[in-house]
Amino acid sequence: MCGIVGYIGKNRAWPILIKGLERLEYRGYDSAGIALLSKGVFLVYKKKGRVAELSKFAGNKNGNEFSGGVGIAHTRWATHGVPSDKNAHPHLSDGGDIVIVHNGVIENYLSIKKVLIGKGYKFKSDTDTEILANLIEDIKKNTKISIDEAVRLALAQVVGAYAILVLSKDEPDTMVVAKMGSPVVIGVGKDEFFIASDATPIVEHTKKVIYLEDGEMAIINNNKNGKLTFKIKTIDNKIKNPYVHTLETKIEELEKGGFPHFMLKEIFDQPQAFKDTMRGRIILDKGNVKFGGLEKFKKELKNLRRLVITGMGTARFAGLVGEYLFEDLAGIPTKVEYGSEFAYRKVAALLHTGLIAISQSGETADTLNAIKKGKEEKMLTLGIVNVIGSSIAREVNAGIYNHIGPETAVASTKASTSQVLLLVMLAIYLGRMRGFSKTKSQEILKEMEKLPALAQTILKNAKQIKKLAKKYKKSNHFFFLGRKYNASTAMEGALKMKECSYIHAEGCNSAELKHGPISLIDKNFPSLVIAPIDSMYQKNKTHIEEIKARGGKVIALTTVGNKEMEEIADDVIYIPETLEILTPILAFIPMQLLAYYIAVERGNDVDKPRNLAKSVTVE
Repeated sequence: MCGIVGYIGKNRAWPILIKGLERLEYRGYDSAGIALLSKGVFLVYKKKGRVAELSKFAGNKNGNEFSGGVGIAHTRWATHGVPSDKNAHPHLSDGGDIVIVHNGVIENYLSIKKVLIGKGYKFKSDTDTEILANLIEDIKKNTKISIDEAVRLALAQVVGAYAILVLSKDEPDTMVVAKMGSPVVIGVGKDEFFIASDATPIVEHTKKVIYLEDGEMAIINNNKNGKLTFKIKTIDNKIKNPYVHTLETKIEELEKGGFPHFMLKEIFDQPQAFKDTMRGRIILDKGNVKFGGLEKFKKELKNLRRLVITGMGTARFAGLVGEYLFEDLAGIPTKVEYGSEFAYRKVAALLHTGLIAISQSGETADTLNAIKKGKEEKMLTLGIVNVIGSSIAREVNAGIYNHIGPETAVASTKASTSQVLLLVMLAIYLGRMRGFSKTKSQEILKEMEKLPALAQTILKNAKQIKKLAKKYKKSNHFFFLGRKYNASTAMEGALKMKECSYIHAEGCNSAELKHGPISLIDKNFPSLVIAPIDSMYQKNKTHIEEIKARGGKVIALTTVGNKEMEEIADDVIYIPETLEILTPILAFIPMQLLAYYIAVERGNDVDKPRNLAKSVTVE
């Protein structure tokens, strides 16, 4: 979950590292820290709280201290040890010779710590990371080997996940990078290297990057002439040839663009995101969809008899919409699984089963584990991923990119609607292989092409939703309810409300309400009911009446022109008319806006909600 940044090169490390931390702060913001190597001395500054607190704290020091061209930095999401100054990274070894930053979890840290304490090492923090600094120091001290060899031997003793950056006082011109389970990217500049958890801190400096694979480590050396050398080897000491990728991300995509928060910007990005998701993929005259990344596996895809969709959080809720889509349009029995649980189940794998893994970041640890489980069971693994070159994108047999640009706010918005849109397209793609009607396919594709304009009409009415936010901002509880395709839409709406506003919210199938949850209904427990005019409209109308009969307040989310709902519900939010299978895509947007505006009204940090991180890279 944490963010790590490193720099070695010809320029001052300090401003590059601080800016990098700001770019990565969505990965965790419990504390931040930075270590610079200057004139043979480690300068370590760390502070509980946001990167801004660190910058302010360190800024009070002598600016001449920040002149070095080597450094590492960290923004933390706490796993072991409470958020505090002492638990903030970077961590120095007991002897002060080694400094390290780490994203991941060392599972066997207590047993290693016990051995090191027996050798006289003292620990200053409660973290699992500090044991690595001392273990590396111990190996290096006792064997008189290079820092990269000491790191390699130390990691051979470690069980768990890590992306680490390591510096040694004895070898001030060397930086060691290593990866297992947690992401790390190396940016290749001219006589300089940039290292980070993802590409967002790198893109403004270089478009050339190398993605380390699990079990690999990179050694970067700066010789006396300012020339850098670079090599990659495995933990078992085999030399690897790096492959250099070219980033597509534009620096403008990482800015707020005049919006007060990234979340609001990304909500308003959605019309363009829909266009980008569909661009070059719809073949209307043939009623087909084209996915270049799947072409190699057309035969296997045609023979699929069963699908499993896996993901966590928002991605899983998108998958629940997909469950209906694949059964309705492609006739393929489909089941949705938590990535965290699928990886540990005894799976009765059937012949010709496909696994679809959904993740915005492409780094979700639970989903990665599910993919590995799927491969063990001989499943065809497919990915729906936004971040190009991410771990999931590289792990699956084949995949589809969202192509919507970076999503910075912790609460997912444009990625979630894009995921559903891609699932509709994939269902058509698989359906056409199985005899799904060309005419019906064309009808859906034509309506899909209208989605950017329809989304724009919803956004034009954002002020109405802002007014509703003022009305409901003091609520302590919320129900989000829907049927069929929109049952999972309701769950996603509840998740957004929880993430952003800190209001307890529950999303469930509207029919489930009277099987227990309705006991919670009273005048202070409002419900948002997703009730477009579709096959479930009359059922949802009945559910609204049941809530009203018990004194509950109702916000109805329905189709434009439905005046009937104004007579029944307390408040109404309208979405444009579209096909039933596409309503979740449009229904997501006003619920995102409602969660956002209520959060703003309550004074919350919308882009960085408490206790959360954008990319969950630990189990």
